[in-house]
Amino acid sequence: MIKTRKQTLRRRTLVTAGGTLLAAPLLMHQATLAQGATISFSGWQAWTFGGITPTRYGASGSTLSIDAQGSSSVLYGVVPRAARQASRAAWQWQVSQGVGPTDLARRGGDDRAIALYFVFVDEATAARFSDTTPSMSRLMGMRGGRTLIYVWGGNAARGSILNSPYLRSRGKTVVLRPAGTGAWIIESVDLAADYARAFGGRKETLVALGVSSDSDDTNAVNRAAIRNLVLS
Repeated sequence: MIKTRKQTLRRRTLVTAGGTLLAAPLLMHQATLAQGATISFSGWQAWTFGGITPTRYGASGSTLSIDAQGSSSVLYGVVPRAARQASRAAWQWQVSQGVGPTDLARRGGDDRAIALYFVFVDEATAARFSDTTPSMSRLMGMRGGRTLIYVWGGNAARGSILNSPYLRSRGKTVVLRPAGTGAWIIESVDLAADYARAFGGRKETLVALGVSSDSDDTNAVNRAAIRNLVLS
């Protein structure tokens, strides 16, 4: 069951692929699963926004379904202590229906099918956190905190790094798939390298993860899912 934490906050924050996935990438993904920590979405908390209909999420172990209908909210959870120094992440995701191209750097115009958040803090701050995650708004608002946001959506090219319209210098959006639909696709990212490109310097401690889907600005519909999120 997903727990809900209500917080009032002001915000207005693919290439089409189909067919059968190739055997080689699947084998590589299975090897990653065997080596890393697979994240369960069960028990994650919802961060909702006053006056905006929450997106509906369905968590079942390592699979999360997404249904956004003119809505927006974030589902988030703690990173297990053993995985907080992870330097890579891999997952699968798919979009069967999604909003059109949007400007992900524009406040109030950044709807997207899926956004996956990786929240980093310095080692001393991370040491104060137990296996219970403080509110996502607190984590993302910390002066020293940094958030990488991997996105399927928007009008920017794959690989683009954009300023978050809500987090200023503390958050960077990394476009993995521009707006569009597609069957299950494997993603693998180098968190350390992307952190250095986005913020400069060495990656800090990963303490929280989040998933969001936004369609409130366009009053459109997103139907999507993510599964097998692995940290290594």
